[in-house]
Amino acid sequence: MTFLNPIIQKRIEQKLKTLNSFRPLPASQVAKLKEQFQIEMTYNSNGIEGNSLTLKETFLVINEGITIKGKPLKDHLEAKDHFEALNFLSDLVEHDKQHTFSEVLIRQLHELIMQKTDQEWAGKYRSANVIIGGSDHTPPEAIEVPKKMRDLILWIKNNKKILDPIELAAMVQHKLVYIHPFFDGNGRTSRLVMNLFLMQEGYPLVTVLKNDRGKYYSVLDKADKGNYAPLVQFVAQNVERSLNLYLNVVTPKSKTKENFLPLSEIAIGTPFSAKYLNLLARQGKLEAYKKGRNWLSTQKSVDDYITNRQRKRKVGA
Repeated sequence: MTFLNPIIQKRIEQKLKTLNSFRPLPASQVAKLKEQFQIEMTYNSNGIEGNSLTLKETFLVINEGITIKGKPLKDHLEAKDHFEALNFLSDLVEHDKQHTFSEVLIRQLHELIMQKTDQEWAGKYRSANVIIGGSDHTPPEAIEVPKKMRDLILWIKNNKKILDPIELAAMVQHKLVYIHPFFDGNGRTSRLVMNLFLMQEGYPLVTVLKNDRGKYYSVLDKADKGNYAPLVQFVAQNVERSLNLYLNVVTPKSKTKENFLPLSEIAIGTPFSAKYLNLLARQGKLEAYKKGRNWLSTQKSVDDYITNRQRKRKVGA
């Protein structure tokens, strides 16, 4: 069964192809982008789990070693640990692109993100049952976790060559957090694992935005019930966002860059309202990406949507 919308899939594949055509990129440019994306992901991934640091504060804690007045020590340590885990992940992919996925690797990533805040359980499976607040899902009993994790590794082995990389990454992320193998840090670990599979295929680091926490939990809840399509689409939209951000920086001056604008501006030159364009963007029908709380798109994307809609109407006529 295919969960990824073919229109979105085609757009993403073309963008990745374009990015690959610019490679190898200048080392200084890669280093700057890497730092920018890693700080953004650290801020957002920790923020989803309740970390109170702002994006700027996260940058200062990581790059300047500054202690933010009024913010818990735990939040500072989480930022440093997550950034270190991302460096580990980046180095792993850079030096061994097709690294064999294993329980050992999952536990290594968990150990890195928890090493300063929960040394006792960092990298260790939970020994007791847990309840996830605000969720209908009850994770497996602790005694079942080792077998569930072995089953997950086997599932990945059997599906890695069958599923699209984005489908695989999204589903593995869910399956891992569904098992909930650790007392804490499951969400952060699962998003790191998701990125491992994407980065192995050449995609830039993909961030689930803190502002999208409600939608993120909603698509995970649907996946709990066996409906993976919303989660896959959600991840695909975030993959496309990262590609857009990356391409906006690395596209040579001699090449034409896509001019992404707020939907309120795009709507002026279209037959649609900004509200309707927002709906299309959220549904993945319009090429767009989120910056903060706002969706950005291009005139060309709207024209392509109109053309595709007219073509479908002619076929169905």
